[in-house]
Amino acid sequence: LFSLLDILLDLSHQLAVATQLPLRGIFQGTKLLAAIIIGILMISLLMGQSPIFLISGLGAMAAVLMLVFKDPILGLVAGIQLSANDMLHLGDWLEMPKYGADGAVIDIGLTTVKVRNWDNTITTIPTYALVSDSFKNWRGMSESGGRRIKRSLNIDTTSIRFLSEADLTSLQRSALLQPYLHDKTLEIARYNQQVQSDLSSPLNGRRMTNLGTLRAYLQAYLTQHPRIRKDMTLMVRQLAPTPDGLPIEIYAFTNTVVWAEYEAIQADIFDHTFAVIEQFGLRIHQTPTGTDVRAIAHHLTAAPSRNLTAD
Repeated sequence: LFSLLDILLDLSHQLAVATQLPLRGIFQGTKLLAAIIIGILMISLLMGQSPIFLISGLGAMAAVLMLVFKDPILGLVAGIQLSANDMLHLGDWLEMPKYGADGAVIDIGLTTVKVRNWDNTITTIPTYALVSDSFKNWRGMSESGGRRIKRSLNIDTTSIRFLSEADLTSLQRSALLQPYLHDKTLEIARYNQQVQSDLSSPLNGRRMTNLGTLRAYLQAYLTQHPRIRKDMTLMVRQLAPTPDGLPIEIYAFTNTVVWAEYEAIQADIFDHTFAVIEQFGLRIHQTPTGTDVRAIAHHLTAAPSRNLTAD
């Protein structure tokens, strides 16, 4: 009987539907149930008693049996729930920090689920833990065909300012910015004409800032990027200011879910972003390094000697 079940399990692995069901756990549960029934029948034959009589006598041992077979019973129930709710398939990327699991599911058994982590280590998780605890399944991301980029860069707030006429003339040479600058210039001109403010003061009227123009540029850059999904959320936004500066976050989805390709696309986007920041008169906030500290110390020690020389 067990050999027949093993053959059926091997044959089922050739079917596409097999990857969507925890068949191994179900077959193991069937084996356990069959072993119990066969054991009861053999004991009843040896004792010369009816199997029904023997089963009725097991009522007093129910608590002991429940304790002995607790994990298999919980695993069988969990396997059925995982299958019925379509919660986990073989090959799914599962993330469960509580058990240190972050990788692909390679086996769904009666009592355990095996996960091959990205460093090729194997993590074993109790099957019932996948029902009683929470875990993250990345299958939805894989099936969607797009992987999210959600990363920010910190702008030095002391570099944020209004754009001058020279800045506007320089930025007009950017093909990506021309539509934005044209529309924004007309919008601001109409507003300032309506309110009739004294524009000699920067406190009056509206003006374009270098930070707002950078956001518009990045939005246009991502929109025309060939590896960014246009049918998914795409935006460049400000986050709350922090002691490390003003975060500008890029939120978009690549058109691939392959890890290496995704990382390359993300790196290319931020390489370009860091390179063009200076064109907007902005600076990236950066914690002082050892070189910066040494330069400051050298400047402070050199200042007294210059003063003495001048005297």
